[in-house]
Amino acid sequence: MQALESIRQTLSNLEPPRSHLLAASVVGFGGLLACYVACRRKTKAIPMGNGWWGRGQKPLAEEDERIHHFEVKTSDEEIQDLYKRIDQTRYTDPLEDARFHYGFNSTYLRKVVSYWRNEFDWKKQVKVLNKYPHFKTKIEGLDVHFIHVRPPNPPEGQRVRALMLVHGWPGSFFEFYKIIPLLTERKDGLVFEVICPSIPGYGYSEAPHKQGFSGIDAARIFLKLMERLGFSEFYLQGGDWGALVTTVMAQMKPECVRGLHLNFCMARRRGLSMMLSLMIGPYLPFLVGFTREDVKRLFPFMERNVYELLRETGYMHIQATKPDTAGCGVNSSPVGLASYLLEKFSTWTDFKNRDLEDGGLERKFTLDDLLTNVMIYWTTGTIVTSMRFYKENMNRNVQNRLDFMNEVYVPTGVAAFPNELMHCPRSWASLQYKNIRSYSYMARGGHFAAFEEPQLLADDIRQFVKQVEKP
Repeated sequence: MQALESIRQTLSNLEPPRSHLLAASVVGFGGLLACYVACRRKTKAIPMGNGWWGRGQKPLAEEDERIHHFEVKTSDEEIQDLYKRIDQTRYTDPLEDARFHYGFNSTYLRKVVSYWRNEFDWKKQVKVLNKYPHFKTKIEGLDVHFIHVRPPNPPEGQRVRALMLVHGWPGSFFEFYKIIPLLTERKDGLVFEVICPSIPGYGYSEAPHKQGFSGIDAARIFLKLMERLGFSEFYLQGGDWGALVTTVMAQMKPECVRGLHLNFCMARRRGLSMMLSLMIGPYLPFLVGFTREDVKRLFPFMERNVYELLRETGYMHIQATKPDTAGCGVNSSPVGLASYLLEKFSTWTDFKNRDLEDGGLERKFTLDDLLTNVMIYWTTGTIVTSMRFYKENMNRNVQNRLDFMNEVYVPTGVAAFPNELMHCPRSWASLQYKNIRSYSYMARGGHFAAFEEPQLLADDIRQFVKQVEKP
């Protein structure tokens, strides 16, 4: 505990912006920020506001609010350029018995790239992407991409609930392709109409042309999208950045959000209450609202929540400070991009995968699915703009962020997956989310819940909605 207090004191004494950036990397992940410094200021509601992220000055004319069909396309020229760049890749042999402890093992990387070059069929995967309807619409100067999937054969008179799913980094809307059919089919008396947008700067959504585009701005744009689609009330679900964005949406317009479901939860942490829970929790967990499962997932605390994360947050420092410099290389090298992105799908699925020669990458995913996600970044050239999202969200003091200080009162559900990057007990989550209707200890799975365990996540979403709508 002395080590923990030492870290807290060190972080609180640093001058901004280093203090909140380092705090974020030590005890936060995926850009969802938390710190040990007490936050006792009176909270303010997050205003809806407005913004302009297009090129140049905002035009005087009203923005075109039409919704256009969009189709993912490719060409022989695009594929041949990819092959040419792959063929020119230079590899460095891994250290003996390094496995994934130094990052993506280059011996296994050669196997992945060989499959990519000789067997992966991008044209076929483009058809897979286009199996769901894609659209674009202009919001605050940006072409915002989303897929919109309605139930194929909804029973007459059956109420269809709108549900927005929001992705994170280094994912995309494609993460939800396996869970969508599970949600749009009628089960337990529930059926959903699913909307999956791409965060601006990711994939097929236009990147902001001005500095400062944060999760608050993404939340406002997605609220405008739902309003444009004609939804006055809806459910939200998110993990990673998606958890931040959907949380802000619930803070901005709680009257429209029927329920918020998260598979990544970082609560606002208050210094004294958290310190007491960490000191007492391992021995008398019931006194601080912990369960035995919480103790199992949290402790030893320093190893699981500080040292382990320090091993994994180098990317965050880079992307939160100089994303354009680092992004330049991976934006030009497809193999560099694949290595950079796919390493996260190994480690963030399970830290133990670092002990494996292949990083356990194909235990939960197929190479076709993984490379399709990589190709979305590659063909759109959006790795740099996606990395900028970290800088825009982390270049301000976390204690002053309205989304960090503001509480959430809409019905909330939390799916706590055992291999998630950090565990957040219900007692911690309730410090910010004041109306938790369901909290589930999931049987298996890690950070990419919809991609890894679509059935488990779909079932938990359904159970949460049933709790919200219980008479």
